[in-house]
Amino acid sequence: MPFAQLVIGPPGSGKSTYCDGMHQFMSAIGRKCSVVNLDPANDHTSYPCALDVRDLVTLEEIMADDELGPNGAVLYALEELEGNWEWLEAGLKGLGEDYVLFDCPGQVELFTHHSSLRNIFFRIQKLGYRLVALHLTDSYCLTMPSLYISTLLLSLRAMLQMDLPHLNVLTKIDKLASYAPLAFNLDYYTEVQDLNYLLPHLAQESSLLQNPEFEGLNKAIIELVEDFALVGFETLAVEDKKSMMNLLHAIDRAGGYAFGGAEGANDSVWQVAMREGMGTMDVRDVQERWIDSREVFDKKERRDLEEEAKARDAPSLTDDTGDQDDDDELEEMERYLPDGGVKVVRRS
Repeated sequence: MPFAQLVIGPPGSGKSTYCDGMHQFMSAIGRKCSVVNLDPANDHTSYPCALDVRDLVTLEEIMADDELGPNGAVLYALEELEGNWEWLEAGLKGLGEDYVLFDCPGQVELFTHHSSLRNIFFRIQKLGYRLVALHLTDSYCLTMPSLYISTLLLSLRAMLQMDLPHLNVLTKIDKLASYAPLAFNLDYYTEVQDLNYLLPHLAQESSLLQNPEFEGLNKAIIELVEDFALVGFETLAVEDKKSMMNLLHAIDRAGGYAFGGAEGANDSVWQVAMREGMGTMDVRDVQERWIDSREVFDKKERRDLEEEAKARDAPSLTDDTGDQDDDDELEEMERYLPDGGVKVVRRS
């Protein structure tokens, strides 16, 4: 049974960057992975594209032939893909049991109320795929209460529209320290805690929002989100392997992923960590790493990289450099694992 991620989200949220990073990460941990581009406007992919919708239809052709704008052309292209389902079905069958990442267009209409993308996903599901929808949002939205509430509404609507196992992800979390300070700790936003605390900050954001009519509307929106109680967020720094590992664990839980036979023999430390469920990060760890003490962590990582480079350049007295690399990785990982109360004594 093949597994797949449906990567959706507004423009600029990092969908293609995520697909590229996750493809590299899965290759490193031994999962055979393919990326399918479903965005007819994406004419330059940074990842190796196993199947590209632009081989069927391109945005430029639709805009020229049907005199449509970019947004309308993307909707038309997805309707064209739905109508030519056999093309996509044949391409997916050629991928075998690969874990598939679907890089989807960024027009929010496609995953809020337009039916074509949803119908395509359901047809993919009928082929036997276990799907997880991954809704990406730029973490910049946390810096403004109005943006955050809008993100909550968009995420909720996408969850209801897609009707699939679903994760909402705040991307570019490593950039949060360079934005305006957050009004609350990170866990307030990821766990979507009592939203009434945001109301005073909304009023301070703009004089227009101090109007009593807007106050009533804001309270109604907050009540709507809290009544559904569905929205929560994972975090992601795509260039950080621990962050990628933590997110992939969450995706595996949502999709019921079972490790395949290709994973097991001659595994690296990171492959073993993925299989054993080690190295997960709490949101408080994310807060400390990327917001509270980012400079300290960055400096330490640079120092570790310099020491590793010196160790590689130094002449080796033995031939066990591979074992030494694994030991270094294991020591690095142990800093992020909980203390189980067992002391291990190594004998040389």
